[in-house]
Amino acid sequence: MLDRADQGSRSPDVSPGLYRAAFDAAPVGLAVLAPDGRTIRAANPCLCRWLGYEPGALDGRPAAEVLEREARGVEAGIRRWLRADGSVIDLRLTLAQEAGAERVAVVELVDADDLVRAEQNRDALTAAGLGEWRWDLTTGQMAFSRRAAQILGYAPGRSVTWAAMRDRIDPADSERIRANVSDAIAHRHAYEFQTRFRRATDDAEIWIGARGQTLLSEDGTPTGVVGVVQDITTRVEARVALAEREERLRVATTVANLGIFEWHVLDDRATWENERMFALFGRRPEEGSIGKSTFLKEILHPEDRPAFRQAIARALREDAILHATARIRRHDDGTWRTIDMAGKFERDGAGGLPRRLIGVVADVTDRHLSEERRSLLIRELHHRVKNTLATVQAIVGSTARTATSIDSFHEAFVGRIKSLAHTHSVLTEATWQTASLRDLLASELMPYAESETETAPDRRIVLDGPPVDLPSDIAVPIGMAIHELTTNAAKYGALSTGRGRVAITWGLEAGALHLDWQESGGPVVAPPTRQGFGSRLLQRVLTTQVQARITTEYPPEGFHLTLAAPLPARNPALNPLA
Repeated sequence: MLDRADQGSRSPDVSPGLYRAAFDAAPVGLAVLAPDGRTIRAANPCLCRWLGYEPGALDGRPAAEVLEREARGVEAGIRRWLRADGSVIDLRLTLAQEAGAERVAVVELVDADDLVRAEQNRDALTAAGLGEWRWDLTTGQMAFSRRAAQILGYAPGRSVTWAAMRDRIDPADSERIRANVSDAIAHRHAYEFQTRFRRATDDAEIWIGARGQTLLSEDGTPTGVVGVVQDITTRVEARVALAEREERLRVATTVANLGIFEWHVLDDRATWENERMFALFGRRPEEGSIGKSTFLKEILHPEDRPAFRQAIARALREDAILHATARIRRHDDGTWRTIDMAGKFERDGAGGLPRRLIGVVADVTDRHLSEERRSLLIRELHHRVKNTLATVQAIVGSTARTATSIDSFHEAFVGRIKSLAHTHSVLTEATWQTASLRDLLASELMPYAESETETAPDRRIVLDGPPVDLPSDIAVPIGMAIHELTTNAAKYGALSTGRGRVAITWGLEAGALHLDWQESGGPVVAPPTRQGFGSRLLQRVLTTQVQARITTEYPPEGFHLTLAAPLPARNPALNPLA
């Protein structure tokens, strides 16, 4: 068969044996096919070896037995061939010109890179949004596939130089990309970059991602660069939008002092925590995350553990928001802080197992203390209003019993109510904490003071003692007592004459106030024949409400009183400004 096929084309000087020797010794596969291409008339040993057959075993076989889907005859191109053991191999088939009634096929091994460059793979690249390009280092020309040209806004093929295309790259990235590509060419490795690019057709700004590999000649000299390009504008915009959302969330949580965490249920560890979480628990990032068991057993306050466990169980059972308030012990300083925690369990599908818990934590210690303080202040206000009303009631009754007329009742009652109001005013200015003893004395006695000059000592009123702030608990009764003493002195005692004098001295000793009231220069004093309101106030209110010890003396030269009253400890929780 080979001899007949060769007779129409071989030189008359070449013997048939020489042609047969060349056919058998060829380093590529050769096959003689029937005119319709469906039968292999002869196959050389090289082709038989590639397909796993003994030499001559393919002669006379149908082509469909060694070529997939070749029922209509053999066609040129990279074909998938069937080997004798059932495996497949890719071989390139080239059909030579017809030689008489038969056709000659040349079969070659296919390099793996040739398969990648096949048309069907080009279609796959296009479907993935990737365009191919080539840069000739000798001419500087850029060659683009149809998809690459569409992305960049150029005509397909050799349409632009690298220098021209470089002008459309973001100037801020130009030097970085040049250095990146130059280093890849010099060291023969792949490169990759992303940059903004002005599309050639409309100058629209897009984001492109490019990666490639240097092409080398046989002697290792770089001849060009080949690679792919992709429009990544949507991806970059999504990344920027995500970064902006994360930044807004970070700012919001920072302003709100919220800790954010993500806890993996199965691994029992926090997979992510923001900076505020570490600050809330008094830990450093390098100390690692806290597991559930550690949190419940070592950090959570023992009294709050049952309620916290119940909140977790309820959130899991009802697929609801986890909300719990508890006290935690900070790791760095050991202080107890109160936190509010809210979170949501994510599951592996509807009804699936909980996979992770995402939540926020807020330090509400100050808020809880404020609420407790406000509650205490309200209770204290109720107590003080009740006491004030009781004091007013006592003033009304006692004044009525000692008054000799309506005018005297009005005068005494109004004076006492004004004194009570003044003491309350002093306390209000100090946010109901303390009242200065000197201020209470001065407000009652200064109307009777006389000074020859502004700098000369007063001749009638002497106030001598250290600064003493009276807690609100005793400021009201002591203020009322000072008013009664001043009124009695003005009506019957030292202040009723122009030459009378009142000297008040005080001091602190062993947590108690010691006050001495001494009158002189007034009318001759005698013990009272009946007990008025002032006497009742001094003996009852001061001794029962203030636990004061009162001593009164009535020598002829002037009335004398001593008072010793313990000062109660101040309650910081009653300070609304704390």
